Amino acid sequence: MTDPRANPELVGHDDAARTLEEAALSGRMHHAWLIAGPTGVGKATLAYRFARWLLAGMPPTPQGKTPLYLPEANATFRRVAAAAHADLFTLAPTVGKGGRKEVLRVDDARDALRFMALTAAEGGWRAVVVEDVEQSERELVQNILLKTLEEPPPRTVQLLVTSAPDRLLPTIRSRCRRLDLAPLSEPALTGLLTRWMPEMGGPDRLRLAHIADGCPGRALLLAEGRAGAADHGGGGLRRPAAARSPPHPRHRRPRHHPARRRGADHLPRPAAPGARRRAARCRPRHRPGALDRRAFACRVVHPVGKARPPRG
Repeated sequence: MTDPRANPELVGHDDAARTLEEAALSGRMHHAWLIAGPTGVGKATLAYRFARWLLAGMPPTPQGKTPLYLPEANATFRRVAAAAHADLFTLAPTVGKGGRKEVLRVDDARDALRFMALTAAEGGWRAVVVEDVEQSERELVQNILLKTLEEPPPRTVQLLVTSAPDRLLPTIRSRCRRLDLAPLSEPALTGLLTRWMPEMGGPDRLRLAHIADGCPGRALLLAEGRAGAADHGGGGLRRPAAARSPPHPRHRRPRHHPARRRGADHLPRPAAPGARRRAARCRPRHRPGALDRRAFACRVVHPVGKARPPRG
């Protein structure tokens, strides 16, 4: 699957790209954009396409090309694809085991704050792309990003990519101009898969386009056999819970776990040989709760109301 920052194609989102282009050329562009849509629909591809077009000086789109077009031979295109542009900062979730995207870290959000406090290295625009902003480590990450939205530096645009905008803070949503991307139609996605995977049979492409639900990125992940990654941004295929083998008796939950308070797993284990004899030798002489004779004698009261002194 092509990295969004190096993807030269944008299919089915010409209107959204034209909206960004017109806003930039008008001279009154909003400083923050919230690009929302289903997983794998092309949100990050659009964000990086707009960022590199902006960093390249907003060149005019050639006739017959999609808005925000920049050829792959362009120096800015190659630098953005290699993550080597000084005026582009990318904030993405950490990649865990199996390639699954996990969370946005607080330290990375603070780095974005320091980046925006600097001046442009090339004297033009600067861009900050935040992928999967809803996967924040804590609410502190969104609060740090909110500070940059409340006090935006000049000639800087922030592109927040999310597939769950309802999980963001209301203050973040209110300070961004929202741009929703709709899924592709099934015939358009089928034609795209025909161009990308000509070796796949026609019925399989139709079935894949139907399952992907209009999202090219999800279709590619499903074609690569990573069905579990279609909704989590990476990772491998997970078997359903019913198909997983039961845990080995030695790998069960610890004894103090609430799920093991009852049942056969909570039966006491047989004592090791000699354990009872060792426990008897270590047992204290006076059992807990036993009364000492002298202390008991002090508590005996005579009829006249005076306590008998203990015998020497």
